[in-house]
Amino acid sequence: MTAEVMWTPSEDRVASSEIAAFGSHIGRRAGRRVEDGADLAAMALDNPEEFWSALWDYFGVIGEKGDAPFMTGDDMLSTRFFPGARLNFAENLMCLGGDRDPDAPALVFRGEDKARLCWSWGELQSHVSRLQQALAEAGVGAGDRVAGLLPNRPEAVAAMLATVSLGATWCSASPDFGARAVLDRFGQIAPKVLFATDGYWYAGKRFEIGQKLGAIVQQLPSLTRTVVIDYLGSAQDVADKLHNGITFSALESGYAAAPLSFVRLPFDHPLYIVFSSGTTGAPKCILHRAGGVLLQHLKEHALHADIRPEDRLFFFTTLGWMMWNWLVSGLARGATLLLYDGSPFHPGPEVLFDYASEEHMTHFGTSAKYIDSLRKVDFRPGAEHDLGDLRAMMSTGSPLLGDGFDYVYDTIKQDLHLASISGGTDIVSCFVTGDPTAPVHRGEIQRAGFGLTVDVWRDDGHQAEDGEKGELVCTAPFPSMPLGFWDDADGARYRGAYFQRFPGVWCQGDFAERRDTGGFVIHGRSDATLNPGGVRIGTAEIYAEVEKFPQVKEAVVVGQDIGDDMRVVLFVSLTAGAELSDGLIKEIRTAIRQGSSPRHVPALVLAVADIPRTKSGKISELAVRDVIHGRAVKNTDSLENPEALDCFRDLPDLRP
Repeated sequence: MTAEVMWTPSEDRVASSEIAAFGSHIGRRAGRRVEDGADLAAMALDNPEEFWSALWDYFGVIGEKGDAPFMTGDDMLSTRFFPGARLNFAENLMCLGGDRDPDAPALVFRGEDKARLCWSWGELQSHVSRLQQALAEAGVGAGDRVAGLLPNRPEAVAAMLATVSLGATWCSASPDFGARAVLDRFGQIAPKVLFATDGYWYAGKRFEIGQKLGAIVQQLPSLTRTVVIDYLGSAQDVADKLHNGITFSALESGYAAAPLSFVRLPFDHPLYIVFSSGTTGAPKCILHRAGGVLLQHLKEHALHADIRPEDRLFFFTTLGWMMWNWLVSGLARGATLLLYDGSPFHPGPEVLFDYASEEHMTHFGTSAKYIDSLRKVDFRPGAEHDLGDLRAMMSTGSPLLGDGFDYVYDTIKQDLHLASISGGTDIVSCFVTGDPTAPVHRGEIQRAGFGLTVDVWRDDGHQAEDGEKGELVCTAPFPSMPLGFWDDADGARYRGAYFQRFPGVWCQGDFAERRDTGGFVIHGRSDATLNPGGVRIGTAEIYAEVEKFPQVKEAVVVGQDIGDDMRVVLFVSLTAGAELSDGLIKEIRTAIRQGSSPRHVPALVLAVADIPRTKSGKISELAVRDVIHGRAVKNTDSLENPEALDCFRDLPDLRP
């Protein structure tokens, strides 16, 4: 049955969309009619080389495109896009589309009710210039890594732009991560320079990280400089205690603003390292190419989100989530970025809508959990705020269910493009996303990304029928596929992560369904990644803290679905004579909070007699998760002790 239509764009909106404008451009080149998203999707799949080439030309990508062919290779792993191209990512974010008005706002920032900043394009260029000179003098260049342990402030954007302008590679994490979680990430990739903060605010509370930062810096011998941004007023004190520490303001003061310079490098030059959630061990360091990220983000921003010059783009994110990388690419469209750091509910649920109203937000990006939280407190922002400029709302992090669609259209705005989107760190973009020229159906993601051959397959490798659940796959190459994993010279771990399930085909690990509308529904992750509140987290980081307790023999952590959310449940098998007291539970939760982040803290900690293990000795999270949800375990023959599954059946504490 086709889902209810919640919104249909007007004829004027379709005709004035970026899809229509680009469709006219590519239609003339291809000699075919391209008027809306459906036409463009068909054309892009019929001739992907022409689609990506036309995208480069239409947006006027700055750089040398090189000569045709613009796609070479025989399969997903061997295909290369624009093999002769040279470009610089930062140059395109700062200059694409012509000169920016130096007095117009580029970055607006709010840190709860504690801080407000606004940088014009001229100020952003000045900051990037000074940082560029400082990094160059420190010897930073192509092949080096620069890391950020930062809140979502303007300085983070400037540091990234300066880094990649020189051809170096940027990576980041959120300052609420514990020291071990940070070192699990940055320790693998040996950054030369670290940008950090003296602390952050959350829910009105002050969190100092100077002591934690000192421990991190001490264990990163590759660092030649640590730059501390002043958020709490203690940056100088923090920097003074660090080896080669300096404040952000002191670093900049040594240089006068000058015209920017950009190092143009191949299309496949490493731009970002983003980190997986760390489910089965240390987080994977996923290496992304500059040209692929640029083209994919230009496509998603302009075509799928209809972001235009001088629009005001907001996404609630931290630097530990790939949506920050997605957000900052909005600069290439000439949009003003609205940045926020802190709790989205402090001092109350109105805070982000106050921001939207006062700053004339045009695009509001958030998580499904946030929308559901607003719904549960019956907050009705449309009645209390002027949202006349708001054209689109984007939701990701977890599936947006039907009730969420109802809430948005009932209480926020009726004439609104609500785009549920899904992709991942793996491609630093989306597989399935919005279409501003098409109807929005309740509970559905509108379409596959243009130029991506997304499908749903059964376990046997055949296409699933419409309405049948299966694995989300992509069957043909696309530019934002990762270069690979860090320290994976032969590519074995990369191939194993995405191409092992269906040889030669990308398997994303999402349990999905294709609808007869052409839309998709994501039913959750196929693996054991936790997703409480719409934020993906890894189990390995929880285990690392729990296993420090001598009372704990083994542990397994899983997500339990509660309504349309998930709660983290930690099961522990105790050593002889140990007891799971209230005091021990408190100690475990505190250790997890301090060592990883508040999001990793389990909602429940329960004792069990035994924990199932595979024959190779690995804890079987998936088997436990199936049991607590009342599902049959698919392959008990793979378990060393299948009788342990009985320890998890029908537990009273797990009742919603």
